[in-house]
This record gives sequence, structure tokens and C-alpha cells, in this order.
Amino acid sequence: MTVKPQILIGAASSGSGKTTFTTGLLRILKKKGLSVQPFKCGPDYIDPQYHAIACGETSVNLDSFMASRKHLEYLYGHYGDGKDVCVTEGVMGLLDGYRGPEGSSGQIASLLGIPVVLLLNARSTAYSVAPVLYGFRHFCKDLRIAGAVFNMVGSGSHLEYLKQACKDAGVEYLGYIPKSGDISVPSRHLGLTLEEKYRFGDFADRVADLVEKYVDIDRLIEVCRAPFKASAGSGKTGGGAVKIAVARDRAFNFTYRENLACLERIGTVTYFSPLEDVRLPDSDLLYLPGGYPEFFLEELSANISMREQVAAFAQGGGKVLAECGGMMYLCRAIVSERGLRYPMCGVLDQEATMEGMKLKLGYREMDYNGRHWRGHEFHYSRVLNPLPSAAFVGNASGERCDTSLWRYKNVVAGYTHLYWGESDPMDLFGFRQP
Repeated sequence: MTVKPQILIGAASSGSGKTTFTTGLLRILKKKGLSVQPFKCGPDYIDPQYHAIACGETSVNLDSFMASRKHLEYLYGHYGDGKDVCVTEGVMGLLDGYRGPEGSSGQIASLLGIPVVLLLNARSTAYSVAPVLYGFRHFCKDLRIAGAVFNMVGSGSHLEYLKQACKDAGVEYLGYIPKSGDISVPSRHLGLTLEEKYRFGDFADRVADLVEKYVDIDRLIEVCRAPFKASAGSGKTGGGAVKIAVARDRAFNFTYRENLACLERIGTVTYFSPLEDVRLPDSDLLYLPGGYPEFFLEELSANISMREQVAAFAQGGGKVLAECGGMMYLCRAIVSERGLRYPMCGVLDQEATMEGMKLKLGYREMDYNGRHWRGHEFHYSRVLNPLPSAAFVGNASGERCDTSLWRYKNVVAGYTHLYWGESDPMDLFGFRQP
């Protein structure tokens, strides 16, 4: 077992600046010439893309609702092995999970032995952060609070109160980020296109410069050194004979790294673009993940050749898994926010609409095809005149929700982004005919 820097960025609440700080830290570590592995607590598909832009390494989700403890240990040990530093961005407040602290960043830090750096928003507080720091330090005995960084610091006198709070609470002060008007991470619904990723490379550099100026990075790295246990293999085998086509472009890019790794273990994965390619790759299985098709309705609809080939594949009995945006692509049409109707593949006899946009999100679980599946739902659209659901879909508490899983021939589709990282994905794709 080796010892190396491992950092989990936690906070007292959402909106504290975790993604901004993590972005800056990842870019700093990259500039220092260190190899860094980013992780993200929870089911988020967007922050991992920010991580990749900041440090050039694909991020890995750590989610204790969708994955078992053993699987989380494997993921962390496998992807972190051989890296100089592991950086994990937390989700919401440090102890906020789907059921009390269950599923929280704190639970992940405790399970994997990751030191926690608290990032506290000091905009409307000063010395009152002392009991907050003291509480985090003493409430969870199995959490190691390595130090604190303060965000939105307004003045020198403000900072002195915060430093005194750290001293009196027994938590090491590591630095701060001053108030700045141009380092806010964009909205989660901006499209994340290559040219519109908030000019994220430049953004990461600006944040890195600010963080490096006011935070003692060398000390942060030192206090976050901890034992690291590498994982020995995935424990999974596959025949490797399955031909798998995965949609990946500006419109479809919400995927979990380990889901794709599982597909690569059981077969040959070919990536294609429903936006730009005119031919569907030869495949036994078609995976249409989520993303932002609503930003590319005209282009998707205009690519008639691809729409027809996807429809023919599904109608001919081809195995298809379509999630959220991918499911919308399979519908007869998608209606834009302005009410314009764009024809899509026409596999599912229903339409999706962006009119009256309203966010819907949460964990989902279901029993289907002889197995229990878990995932996450995050979207602004809705389906008009939906087909009957093929499975009972519940939330994290097991209560029925109005989310559906739709099945047509060998097509399974729905709003839920399923996680199959520790399952045999062919259990999901090898459907029984009606």
C-alpha cells in the first residue's frame, strides 16, 4: 500500500464553489506536471466533463446509491492507481445524501479514507464559521478534515476573522478565494458543445491563477497524503464478440466512464455521431446515451439517413438502449421550447417536448429482465401521450414515481440514466421477446 495525496473537496452546502475550486486545483496540479485522477461524488454527468477539460483525464463517478461498497473501492483503487494525486469533487453539503448521510460525499470519504478539504462560502459570515468547522471535525469521528479554504472573502479584516475561527476550531487554514465576478461555473443547461464549453480552458486557467495566488497548494497536498490501496483487476470477463455502437457527439455525451468500460470488456465499441455521420456502424447493440439533443434539433432532424438507419435497426429487432436524450431521439418528434416540431427516428410512438421546461431529477430504481437496476434522472423535457411503462420505477426510498421504462421489440428506453458498472450489461440488453 502506497501513500500519496488524496483530496475530497467538501462543503457545508451546495453553491459553495466546489466545482470552481476543483477546476482550478486540477489545472494547477496538471501545470505542476503531476498526473491526477479526478472523481465526482454522485451521479452528475456534467462536472466530470469539466474535470476532463481542466486536467486532461476522464473523471469517474463514485455513487453509493448506484454502486456497492466493494465496487466503489474497486473504482477508486483501479483508476487512481499509478496517478500522483487523486482529487474528488463532492456533491451538495458534505453530509447530504439520499437518506440522511447515506450517499453523501462524507460517506464516500469515510469509506475510501480520503482526507477532506472543506470549502466554505464566507460571503455572509465571518467568525461564525468556527462552530461549523468544529462540528464537521468532531461530529463524524471517521472523517479526516485536513483543512479549510474560504470562498467569497471580501477584505483583509474578513479573512482575519476566518483564520481565527480555524485556529479556535482546531482546523488548519489553507487559504481563501476572494470575491470575483468572472469565475462562476455556467448553468447546468448550456449545451456543453465544443465551442460553447464556457470557453472552459480559459476559465480553468483564470481560476487556477486565482487559487494558486491565495491558497497554499503545497501545504494542501502535504496534509492530504493518505494510504492508497490499488485494485487488482476488474473481476469481470467477457467474450469480446459483441459489436456495440455508442452515440457520442455534441448532442449525446452523458455517459459514466465505468459503463463504457464494461461495454469495452464484452465487445468492440465503435463511437459514431447522429449529428454528422451518415451511416450507422455495424452492430449487435446500439447505445444512445443522454445529452442535449434539444440544442441540435435542426441538425438531428436533417440527418435523414441516420434517422432511417436507426429506425430500421430497431424495427428489425436490433438491441437498443436509449437514455433521456437518446430516448427523445427515438420518438416521432421533439418539440422545441418555441413549439417547433422536428421529426426524429419514429421508433417510439410518442413525442418529447421542451415546451414549459421544468427540471426533474432524482435517483431511480427498478426491477427489469430479472435484475435490479439503479440510475439517475435529470432532464427538462417531458413526453406527450407516453406509452405504458414496462416496469415499476421507484425513487431512492422505493416509492413509485411517474418515471417510465419503455419497451418496444428489443428497444428499452426511458429518462433514467442506468448504471451497470458492476453488472453484466448484457442482462439488460439481452431482452426476451413479448
